[in-house]
Amino acid sequence: MKKLVLSSLIGLCGLSLSAQNVLIGEGSLLRGRGYCEPSISINPRNPDNIVAGAVLDAVFYSTDGGESWIADTMVSSFGVWGDPVLITDTAGHHYYLHLSDPTGENWSSEEILDRIVIQKSTDGGQSWSNGTFTGMAHPKDQDKHWAIVDTSTNAIYITWTQFDDYGSENPEDESNILFSKSLDGGETWSEAIQVNTIPGNCLDNDSTTEGAVPAVGPDGTIYVSWGNRGNLYFSKSTDAGESWTEDKVIAQQPGGWDIDVPGVQRANGMPVTICDRKGRLYVNWVDDREGNYDVWVMHSDDGGENWTDPIRVNDDTGSADQFFTWMCVDPVTNILYAVFYDRRGLEGNHTHVYQARSTDQGESWTNIRITEESFRTNPLVFFGDYNHISAYGGRVRPIWTRIQGLKMGVWTSLWEESRYEGEKD
Repeated sequence: MKKLVLSSLIGLCGLSLSAQNVLIGEGSLLRGRGYCEPSISINPRNPDNIVAGAVLDAVFYSTDGGESWIADTMVSSFGVWGDPVLITDTAGHHYYLHLSDPTGENWSSEEILDRIVIQKSTDGGQSWSNGTFTGMAHPKDQDKHWAIVDTSTNAIYITWTQFDDYGSENPEDESNILFSKSLDGGETWSEAIQVNTIPGNCLDNDSTTEGAVPAVGPDGTIYVSWGNRGNLYFSKSTDAGESWTEDKVIAQQPGGWDIDVPGVQRANGMPVTICDRKGRLYVNWVDDREGNYDVWVMHSDDGGENWTDPIRVNDDTGSADQFFTWMCVDPVTNILYAVFYDRRGLEGNHTHVYQARSTDQGESWTNIRITEESFRTNPLVFFGDYNHISAYGGRVRPIWTRIQGLKMGVWTSLWEESRYEGEKD
């Protein structure tokens, strides 16, 4: 497929911010589906090199820090069926993880979702391997994966949800959290093992085990949390994922993770787990404990044994909804960043994107609107399940989905921490 160069810079008028909005790519809703569920990763070896992905099979790369992007289509013999996840290892090699569709027949085939596929790029995202895979357990279905690189060892860890039968109403069918790892740059993967002890159902709702995002501490401990039955569960492994602690409820999630945002076809408040370079562990999520949807975070300094009370990330305390949160930590500066949709000061389904930052390990947060104009969500359009954000050395690149007319695309902003600090001064 011919590659396209896409670049669109829009200044944030009236805001003293060092950020510009950049259109990464968009698709026509008249052709069935625009781009959504974006993921983004900054190359630690070369921060000017950034890769991104979007549903169903879009991939983009930039060599100028995100000012312009080259678009292509992912191809694999295992099929490409969405849920893109982009990570980069310590060698600067990129990985694009996604769901499978080996027959190309989508939902008409029993083989869809039969594994988690991992494709690798060693040239900055210009070309990709056919891929390897993990979690092959047909006829069970594999979904909702995420991954992390242990920067001390370059090991790659993946967690995801396995459904006995996706969508099944049979109470005997379960959903569970699985784990797999690669110690050789994604060439081979360990046999998947189950993390959780309390299963969920297969209905893809509040009572399904979902939201497993792994994190790694400075000592190599692997952490993960997920939502199930109105609670946030947590487990950890101190032996590189060979065994896991028994499920532990670390917080209630009022309203569950399957949330109902007006004007959005489907939304969720699934947790995101991260660990900073000092070993502080964080879980970030959305719930309606105060009567509307807010973004929350809590942290632990003892490996998840004890947790703080939830701290609100959005500084709007009114009735406006905030949703689709993601959080990351800059491994160089240790500054925390979150990105989320925000409807403060707006009417109806109009929506902005906000970025929050914390320089005191999550104790307090500054909120910054990073979109120039609001947009309206459309309840008839599949809007995806997540946005994402990546940071390295003061360079921050959130990524989000936006509907504009009959097009839906993914965007980023050019946030440089040094310029932001300069403007503050």
